[in-house]
Formats: sequence, C-alpha cells, structure tokens
Amino acid sequence: MASTRLDLNLLHVFDTIYREGSLTRAAKALHLTQPAVSHSLARLRDHFDDPLFTRQGNQMMPTPLARRFLESMKPGLTQIQGAVNQFHAFDPANQRKTYSLGLRDVLESTFLPQLMQRLDPYPELEIVSKRIPRRDMETQLAAGKLDFAVDVLLPVSSQTSHELLRQDRLVVLAREGHPLTSQALDMDRYLSARHVLVSSRTEGPGIEDFELSRLGVQRSIRLRCQHYYAACRVVEATDLLLTMPETYARIISERASITIMKPPADLPSLDVHLYWHKAYSQEPALIWFREQLNAIQ
Repeated sequence: MASTRLDLNLLHVFDTIYREGSLTRAAKALHLTQPAVSHSLARLRDHFDDPLFTRQGNQMMPTPLARRFLESMKPGLTQIQGAVNQFHAFDPANQRKTYSLGLRDVLESTFLPQLMQRLDPYPELEIVSKRIPRRDMETQLAAGKLDFAVDVLLPVSSQTSHELLRQDRLVVLAREGHPLTSQALDMDRYLSARHVLVSSRTEGPGIEDFELSRLGVQRSIRLRCQHYYAACRVVEATDLLLTMPETYARIISERASITIMKPPADLPSLDVHLYWHKAYSQEPALIWFREQLNAIQ
C-alpha cells in the first residue's frame, strides 16, 4: 500500500461502487460526476495496489481484496453513517435516493403498484426491484446491495431483522363455466380434478400438499410450472385447477376468465415478511421507506 492514510470520503465512494456494481449508478447515488467517481477509484487502486473492481459485462465485480476490505471496514463505516444520520432527518420531497428491494415475481405484482402509487409525490426517489437467490439474501442485505427483501418466512441469523407484512390465504382457481364452479368446492370434488402446481423447485410437494397429506389425501398433479401467470393462462384454457395466493389471484382475475373458489380445507396462510439488516435499522431514509412498505395492504 502506498500509505497507511486514506481519505474517508474515498471509503464512501468504495462502498457505493461495491453496492451499486456500476460507476454510473454510483455517481448518481453519490450526486457526483462519473469522472469524479473514476478519479476516486483510481486513487483507491493506487492506495491498495489492486484493481479492486473489474468489469464483467455491465457489472463492476469486486476483487478478493475488495471483498476482504469491505468486510473489515463496513462496521466502522456503518457506525459513522449512523452517527451522522441521527442528526439529519430524511425528507423524501427534497432528497434523491435509490432503494433496492428484493422481490419475487408474484410479490412484484402485488407490492409494486401500491408502492409506486404511494411514492408518486416524491419524483426524486428511485426503486430497483431485484430477484435474488434466497441463499444470498442476508449477504446482500449486510453488504448494503439490498435495502430490504420481501419474502415468505425464512430462517435468518440474528443480524437480520424481519417483521410480518401480510398474511395471504390460498384460493382455488378454475376457468369460467368449469363444472366444479356450480357449487361449493368440497374435498371429493377438489380431488376429482387434476391440478397445476407452481413451484421454483423441480420436484417435491407444494405448501397446500403438506396440509392435504396431513388430512390423509393426495391430489393429482397434471402440470408443474414456475410462474402463477403461466399457470393461470393454462387454467383459463383447460379443466385444471390451480391453488394460489388470493392477492395475486384477484389481480389476475381482473383480466382473465377465471372463477375464484374457497378451498375445501383450511390451508395454511402465506406469511409475507419484510427483511433488513440490523446495522441499518436507525438510518432515517430506511425507516421512512419501511413505513411505506408497512402501509401497503
């Protein structure tokens, strides 16, 4: 290393490049020009005698040294930022801010419309929705690459906070005019049909199948697919039934010829939780955004 002394402003630039994965996005987040960010990165590279970030496609990927440095300096930087933030309230009407939100496809459809409606009075706020592997969620929250994640209840470490956002019940979908829609759906009628199962996994039961198994019954799966929208299109064109979360089913039913029915048994609810890293719990901008997410029905 060229010297043991390092401008603290460069640490903030380093952290932002690491989080954004792009010099352009980092410059925007820092309210700097891209040449200014590039100059800061050059100083950091000279200091550490390491490239720190290498370009892969459109992404700036950290080197092993950069990863080690982030792990070492992040707690101190977070503490400094927290000390500063407690003296500065966040004003969404006058401050620019990009929020990174981890959402799966169904939750994008149910959360983003209401969220963007709530944020309409604040044109300087930008939302980036990402789908990330669940195994990477805590790492990305800890690194600041993700501000929040919304997902089902997951096992997390003591460093990750979470709270219940919504309880969604399961309903059964059938095409309009399906023979089973003429009366209430009992278990015999439900089991007489063939079904669509939506899962990101290639095998194994769905959440509804665990409850059916507990009741000593098993349904017949005709199709297993990855997305509820595709499954709804199939149901609309066939006699297959689909069991899915009600919130998304109501959205789909507005534009599809399908009927929503109550399931024949008390199936488990889907608890949707909000996740964030404890290190950022007191940051005013994130406290404000968490309030917006909690207000979504």
